[in-house]
Amino acid sequence: MTSAAANDRILTAGRNCWRQAHAGRVAFLVDGAAYFAALRAAAVRARRSIFIIGWDLDSRMQLLPEGADDGLPEALGDFLNALVKRRRALHVYLLNWDFIMLYASDREAMPRYKLAWRTHRRVHFELDGAHPVGGSHHQKVVVIDDAMAFVGGLDLTHCRWDTPEHRAEDPRRDHPAGDSCPPFHDIQMAVDGDAAAALGELARERWRRATGKTLASGSCTGADSPWPSSLEPDLTDVTVAISRTEPHYEEYPEVQEIKQLYLDAIAATRGQLYLENQYFSAASLARALKQRLAEPRGPEIVIVSRSNESGWLETATVGVMRARLHQQLCEAAPDGRYANLYPRIPGPDDGFLNVHSKLLIMDDELVTIGSANLNNRSMGFDTECNLTIEAGGDECIASAIRGLRHRLLAEHLGTDAQHVATTERETGSLLATIAALRGNERSLEPLELELSDDLDDWVPDGEILDPERPVEPEKLAARLTAVETSTSGVARMVATAGLLAAVLVLAAAWRWSDIGEWIEPDKLSGLVVLIEELPYTPLVVLTAFVIGSLLVVPVTAMIAAVVVVFGSGLGAFYAASGSLLGAAATYAVGHLLGRDTLRRMTGSRLDRLSRELGRRGVLTIVTVRIIPVAPFSIVNLVAGATHISFRDFMLGTAIGLAPGIIAIALFIDRIRAAIREPGAGSVAILVTVLAALIVGFFVIRRTLRRRRSTRVPGG
Repeated sequence: MTSAAANDRILTAGRNCWRQAHAGRVAFLVDGAAYFAALRAAAVRARRSIFIIGWDLDSRMQLLPEGADDGLPEALGDFLNALVKRRRALHVYLLNWDFIMLYASDREAMPRYKLAWRTHRRVHFELDGAHPVGGSHHQKVVVIDDAMAFVGGLDLTHCRWDTPEHRAEDPRRDHPAGDSCPPFHDIQMAVDGDAAAALGELARERWRRATGKTLASGSCTGADSPWPSSLEPDLTDVTVAISRTEPHYEEYPEVQEIKQLYLDAIAATRGQLYLENQYFSAASLARALKQRLAEPRGPEIVIVSRSNESGWLETATVGVMRARLHQQLCEAAPDGRYANLYPRIPGPDDGFLNVHSKLLIMDDELVTIGSANLNNRSMGFDTECNLTIEAGGDECIASAIRGLRHRLLAEHLGTDAQHVATTERETGSLLATIAALRGNERSLEPLELELSDDLDDWVPDGEILDPERPVEPEKLAARLTAVETSTSGVARMVATAGLLAAVLVLAAAWRWSDIGEWIEPDKLSGLVVLIEELPYTPLVVLTAFVIGSLLVVPVTAMIAAVVVVFGSGLGAFYAASGSLLGAAATYAVGHLLGRDTLRRMTGSRLDRLSRELGRRGVLTIVTVRIIPVAPFSIVNLVAGATHISFRDFMLGTAIGLAPGIIAIALFIDRIRAAIREPGAGSVAILVTVLAALIVGFFVIRRTLRRRRSTRVPGG
């Protein structure tokens, strides 16, 4: 394939990369088995420091599920702990994304306890919350002694290990909890020398932003390099570029080097562009690809991705966006110039392989491997890191880049790299090579990305569901409102009718089904009487609120429960009293624990919350009650730890909770009335009350936000 001349270089520091640095050795590690084996062998040789910076981290995962022969524990957390005990000068720094609750079910429980409290004092574990609301820390970087580093798409967590065989059922790939994990494909790059030292700088800067602690830089020498003797380099004596994505956050400006790198590579492609990626929803990259496909002598473009999305949420969001962009490229591409493919493997589920890699190969000239997906988030919203190597006329580098493409195609097509190379020489075409080698048990098949009219109408544009930059809540609300008003009047009428129908079905079920026998008013009244006749009922209810607050039970759920049981009047009184008592109790706990202890327990997000509450005053507490920045109990603990006046705290809590308690009591009362006497009148009242509550809630929130912004500059 074609290769650019040395004077046509793409990489430019300050434009599409942070810096370029020399590496004595570079290795392309395809799939988790190769990467995790190399990582463990290098970590065993560590003397001074190991940095693990990632999106997810699981102390239970095994780098070598077949068993290690180095005399150290198998599980990652125990392995790292044993390393620091064995080498007295070694420190291990673990920085994990401070994830949102949406991912909680797929994360290891209590990571701080397992990776900080239970481990040696030289194993340092922190959570990275230094990013805009809705963003994530997505880099996957490991640096050992500032002398060797790994960058790519693989986190050190469960369900990432796999071999190039990608067997449908492989017990070595099982989740630590025992569940089976699907086949998984990804790529990592290993580098040493100055390139590794530069990545050490990047890791220390990320640590400083996340924790506020500055770590001394290390020094590396060739004599004690951790590079394993078993790891054969694919390249030697080359320049490696480091590119980043960083969103604008606090005083840090945005960095979009990876986006620019992709755009520059697409524009410079002469013959063929080969991409592997988990997602494809980046509008800016799609426009650039579409422009190249429209050229009469433009390049061939091949995208290898997953055959489907992971669950209904991805299907209805990024799945729709992927189908839209694919449709646009198909319309722009002449025959034989574009393909979006998925690897088919033997097994159930139509041979699903989770393609998680983030790779671009431009001709035989440039390869980039890293953490950045082909979505808007990775171009500007999340933190990302990619490594890139450019041939610049060097045939040895061009041969290595070409060889990596052949290895990947051979893996997906069920053949060997030499066969791919021979076929490519014969056809002179990437797409023709794939077509000639397809049809085996393992193959690359065209993605059938059909776009449902219903989903296409309802799913908003990518800048809303997949933003490239942080979006302020007010702007997001305005954009969502704009999307809603752009839908047809018929669609809005259908949605409204559906809501009313649901209420009427509930009313019908109450009157004509067995549900009515269980929740008739006299039986509910009997239950309330039974509870009220218990000894010391008020004390029991208030104690339950205190215990619930200490256990971080959502206060809204507790308020709703007592209103349902005791009615809108007495229930609201119990809810207000219990909530205030629970707030006072957790405030006292936070005060006793103190800021440092609480920070070790809750992680880096405490700093942000502390700054929010540290403005002090009743209005601040009222604001965080109506505009929640954290769960009820967490706010109480932090308020106590930051020594906000107890009087201001309690007064602000009482004022801030009052609208919510009143709204819940009123809404539940109207639901009861609608169920007790179903009919158009009661349903209309219920809908009116609900609408009034929603409008009132947003008016209060908007007023408080404006007052806060005028009182606190830059808030």
